[in-house]
Amino acid sequence: MMDQKERIQTIFNRIAPVYDRMNDEFSWGIHRIWKKMALDWSQAQPGQTGLDLCCGSGDLAFLLAQRLGSQGQVFGVDFSPEQLALAQRRKKPFTFPLAPIAWIEADALHLPFADETFDCATMGYGLRNVTDIPRSLQQLYRVLKPGATAAILDMNRPGDGGLRSFQQWYLNTVVVPTAERMGFKEEYAYINPSLDQFPTGRQQVALAQAAGFGRATHYAIAGGMMGVLVVTKTVITSAVIS
Repeated sequence: MMDQKERIQTIFNRIAPVYDRMNDEFSWGIHRIWKKMALDWSQAQPGQTGLDLCCGSGDLAFLLAQRLGSQGQVFGVDFSPEQLALAQRRKKPFTFPLAPIAWIEADALHLPFADETFDCATMGYGLRNVTDIPRSLQQLYRVLKPGATAAILDMNRPGDGGLRSFQQWYLNTVVVPTAERMGFKEEYAYINPSLDQFPTGRQQVALAQAAGFGRATHYAIAGGMMGVLVVTKTVITSAVIS
């Protein structure tokens, strides 16, 4: 019997061929705007070394590579080999000089990087799917340099009851039936239950602070149905005793 990690990994491996199409259809393409917002919040700058955690098919990794430019470096990390294979096959945008991207199969709970490696980081729709959110935030904190910022985009449970009802209705009557017609009902039916268990924005901020982040803010977007957790590893200065 599969454990939770294996089950989630199997889901993302199976949906890899339709992942981008589904994202476009179910968000009417607006997910691309949300990802650009997350990129801006990450404060990524040209020439830096950036991490895109739970990179999936590579949307945010390519945005990060454009922002960091040819003098930068991007590491796209995911535990789904099928998603990584899809990312590697994608047509590269040539309108901007891109930072090279290293695609790495790894678990967000056990990142294969030295402490203080990255200047910035992004994470899109990954935090809700890790099996241990506190540990994933601790690992992210560990590999960021002091002063580095990460932006974590994910679906969110809106505080407004009406919007939450609409969100549940949309997932149950639009998303799941559409996925079922393509043979992926089970893979998309898990979204609603996962949202019920996902920490609220305020709880995410508390978890980030417990992981060591000196600054943490959760921004609700799309009426609270999406959210971006922005965290910064603050520089610790020693007190001068005179």
